[in-house]
Amino acid sequence: MKNARDDVPFSYQVKVGHISANPVEVHVEADTSELKALAETWNVVSVDDLSADLQIARWKRDGLRIKGRVQARIVQSCVVTLEPVESAIDESFEQIFVPEGSKLARQAGNDAGEMLLDPDGPDLPETFVGDTIDAGEVVAEFAALAIDPYPRKQGIEFAGHVEDSGEDDKKPSAFAALKDWKKD
Repeated sequence: MKNARDDVPFSYQVKVGHISANPVEVHVEADTSELKALAETWNVVSVDDLSADLQIARWKRDGLRIKGRVQARIVQSCVVTLEPVESAIDESFEQIFVPEGSKLARQAGNDAGEMLLDPDGPDLPETFVGDTIDAGEVVAEFAALAIDPYPRKQGIEFAGHVEDSGEDDKKPSAFAALKDWKKD
């Protein structure tokens, strides 16, 4: 299914009610207009290819698990020379979705009201409204997270920049303001 929303450059709608506990294998690929829209969204020179192989299955009773591998070829501008730099993205991902209001989406807390988050633990499930999840949007999001924010052509160094070591910085004395003050 193509784009259902104008603000999403790459879309593949999944009806939650049509998915069973047995994983459904899906291959999605962006067409030319979607590649152009993704390049604009990601602020890169071009997106030459974007595809993903997904496994979509039920998770617990009402949830949905999307596991997959996204691959893309993009062209960015080198941060030093502004010449084109080709990059390849190859990322595996897993995202769980639960209906809005589900107890499974609540974050664990303690008696003081603080949230308990494990940085190395699994991500919290995302929530969805209605009966449809946009798997294409998930694919595009994980591809975007893998983009190098500072691409450089191979062998190029940023030699014109000298980092200040801070050695010449002196903390002014508390009495420095009084040294120019003279009694009449």
